[in-house]
Amino acid sequence: MTLADPTTLGLAALAALAGLAAGWVHFASLAPIARMLTQGRMLAVALQVARLAVLGLVLWGFARGGALVLVAGAAGILAGRALVMRRVRP
Repeated sequence: MTLADPTTLGLAALAALAGLAAGWVHFASLAPIARMLTQGRMLAVALQVARLAVLGLVLWGFARGGALVLVAGAAGILAGRALVMRRVRP
C-alpha cells in the first residue's frame, strides 16, 4: 500500500474517527477515575490501568495500519481530547 492508495486513505479516515471516539472516552473517563481515587476507591486503579491499556491497544492497531493510519488515529485522539477539554473548561 502507498500513501495515495484508496485503501490506505479509507483506513486513515476510519482511524481518525476511531481515534476521535477513543480519545473522547479516554479523556472523559479521567475525571470520574480521579474522583474515585480521591475517595479511596481501589477500583479506580484497575480502571486507570484498563484505560491506559485500551488506548495503548488502539494506538498499536493504528500502527499496524501504517504511518498514515497512525498519524490520522493520533490526530483523532487529540481531537477527542479537545472536545472533552472544551466541555470541562470554564
